[in-house]
Amino acid sequence: MKLKDLLKDIYSFEIEEHFQLYDIHGISCDSRDAQEGGIFVAIRGSGVDGADFIDEAISKGAVAVAIDQNEVINSFNKNVCILKVENTRKFLAEAAGQIYNFPWEQINCFGITGTNGKTTISYLIESILKSAQRKCGVIGTINCHYSGQVIPINNTTPSIVDICHYLTDMKIRNVRDCIMEVSSHALDQDRVLGIDFKTAIFTNLTQDHLDYHQSMESYFLAKSKLFSTLSKDSCAVINTDDVWGQKMIERTQAKVITYGIDRQADIMASDISLALNGSRFILKTNDVHSEFETTLIGRHNIYNILAAVAACLNYGVSFEDIQSGIEYLNFISGRLEPIIEDQNFFIFVDYAHTDDALKNVLQTLQDVKTGKLIVVFGCGGDRDKTKRIKMGAVASALSDFAIITNDNPRSENPQEIAHKISSGFDHDRYLMILDRREAIKKAFSMAEKNDIVLIAGKGHENYQILKHETIHFDDRQAARECLA
Repeated sequence: MKLKDLLKDIYSFEIEEHFQLYDIHGISCDSRDAQEGGIFVAIRGSGVDGADFIDEAISKGAVAVAIDQNEVINSFNKNVCILKVENTRKFLAEAAGQIYNFPWEQINCFGITGTNGKTTISYLIESILKSAQRKCGVIGTINCHYSGQVIPINNTTPSIVDICHYLTDMKIRNVRDCIMEVSSHALDQDRVLGIDFKTAIFTNLTQDHLDYHQSMESYFLAKSKLFSTLSKDSCAVINTDDVWGQKMIERTQAKVITYGIDRQADIMASDISLALNGSRFILKTNDVHSEFETTLIGRHNIYNILAAVAACLNYGVSFEDIQSGIEYLNFISGRLEPIIEDQNFFIFVDYAHTDDALKNVLQTLQDVKTGKLIVVFGCGGDRDKTKRIKMGAVASALSDFAIITNDNPRSENPQEIAHKISSGFDHDRYLMILDRREAIKKAFSMAEKNDIVLIAGKGHENYQILKHETIHFDDRQAARECLA
């Protein structure tokens, strides 16, 4: 693509004639990914300024550089076209769409946002679509995978350039459906700008990421960007049991399908029966009342199933394929994932790392337990500090014993994080063991027959972020090693 053609609809200034015929072969916002004949977009982030890496990008062959219009560059290669833009993130998204020929126009994209449930819903929809014999891909917290490809990713929602690359490859491999987790950070930073989501799902909104968004209203506004940009031909699937979900309905012009348990909705669940080996309920729509059975545990997973059912029914998937897909899915990595060796007590590993998510999981296990409930958990460093006391209060109220430990302390003092958590307890049935492996081992030594040990916070993650290094650590592996 010629540079002049690329810029025609997204850049309002004239560029010198000899630049106009440059062949553009790619785009990046990371100088390490810069390529011969590419555009480098210098984005100023919270910790790193892309402008500091312009020389590196040019040395790798970038022929054009997009910078903030207020950025001052003292010297640059005269053969490189400098583009001053009002919003570098928006320019990156618009240019990437042009370069990759808008791959979402040939792929049906599901977008899922909300504080909790995104990963589980994405895997439920994937399982349903596979039952319907449809080739699909997933981009989310655990990884990106499709057609036998499994690609590790660092963020719940990767950069728009990576998304374009994955969707283009899916298109080549005849994948026609993609389920995408869409984080509030990604929405705020225009990482999904321009993507034509045919279906968007809103799960819930509870306190998280306030270190970034500052307030719940700002957090909600970021989430709402997914729905305010939907076309009239798209579908918004919204949880009306959540107060923010009710507000989200007002933010979209798309067709709305509601789901819930307590308030009247288009898709509902009743006669819910929960157990340690799964859940049963009656799913109700205007046309169908049918019994569903799943190995997924807990009321929060009933919500996740309702969301997946609503999205797939609207997409035209048969009720039989929906039921089959849900029953086929045994568990999702790091989401109440059972650890089963030869122990006489129950072990679950879960990603719950907010007070609401921890409350949901602990309440679920409280409802089905026959022995004690022991929880091992911590809070991440350099993140929202206000949730630490709240998570302590949740563990205090809903567990029989708690062990406070490390969970990615990053640059903070782990002892101070643990003490802040402990101030949420109103009793002394807890210990502080900062070594996470030792904390897990201690929990197991306390567990008796039919007790439950919940290891919360990291789920599928296989690392621990410390002050000066990131080390390998997987709760599931550590649990099995401690049992052995």
